[in-house]
Amino acid sequence: MDFMSRVAPELRAGLLGLEVIQLPEDLMKARTNADMNTSQVDLTSNAVEIANEYIQGTDGNELQLRIYTPAHRDTTERPALLWIHGGGMILGSPEGDDQLCTDFAIRADCIVVSPNYRLAPEHPYPAGLEDCYSTLQWMSEETFARGIDMKRIAVGGASAGGGLVAALTLLTRDRKGPELCFQLPLYPMLDHRNGTSSSYEMTHPSIWNRAHNVAAWKMYLGHQFNGDVPVYASPSLATDLAGLPPAYICVGELDLFRDEIIEYVARLARAGVKVEFHLYPGCYHASEHVAPEAESSQLIRAEYIERLVQALKHEPERGTSDF
Repeated sequence: MDFMSRVAPELRAGLLGLEVIQLPEDLMKARTNADMNTSQVDLTSNAVEIANEYIQGTDGNELQLRIYTPAHRDTTERPALLWIHGGGMILGSPEGDDQLCTDFAIRADCIVVSPNYRLAPEHPYPAGLEDCYSTLQWMSEETFARGIDMKRIAVGGASAGGGLVAALTLLTRDRKGPELCFQLPLYPMLDHRNGTSSSYEMTHPSIWNRAHNVAAWKMYLGHQFNGDVPVYASPSLATDLAGLPPAYICVGELDLFRDEIIEYVARLARAGVKVEFHLYPGCYHASEHVAPEAESSQLIRAEYIERLVQALKHEPERGTSDF
């Protein structure tokens, strides 16, 4: 059965409308396209205040944080979400997720902080991950000033952002950094080896496919790609997953990350981490963004937003979950 016939009918038109790119040759073109899509986002809600703040990163670099704060004033402490944008570690920006982060802030009544982390190949691993860790440290230090409940800080992201979520939870655990109550890695990019069946299976030119993924991992890892890759770069390599925060993870049936994610979810469960997993039939990588009006897209988006809402209602005990 060919790939297109496996795609849910309501998602096919969106797939056909995507521009075909080649990596690394078309990287700058892909970045330009991502920026153009960002400028078309329509934010009509006055319920959330959006502001940029600049902090000093771990390496002394200037790091932009995009902060989404519910506009209504509240005397109680709010939970917070560190949201990490996607883009294969090589493109994208916080502004690209303005609408999603606004929705997170409204639905969960939380403060959302999204770092404009450094991208490869100009800044290979560990630059982007260290920027995410710097953001988490800043959030924990700003709890009083920002009215953040330090016991209810979650981290989430999609695709490459989801991979950075997995890496950040490992790094934070091992550095004994700020406590995280929940993780939301959506169809995460976890394994630089690209050795699974689904990695070879998803080769359609319009989606994020094997060729794109191999090129992106090479740019992200640089000279380390063929060497001793750290677990914080490629989280699937981690052998110890104990002590990580409860997780909600989802992926489409036709996503090249499908098999590495299923294997990671199983290992989280074996390690005693509470994890909820959803596999969506007929869906390809990030299909809810490609075809947002489709019924499946609305379901996917509603479910992961609702899981965040539930997780941030109160402080869960480590290793337990209410969903």
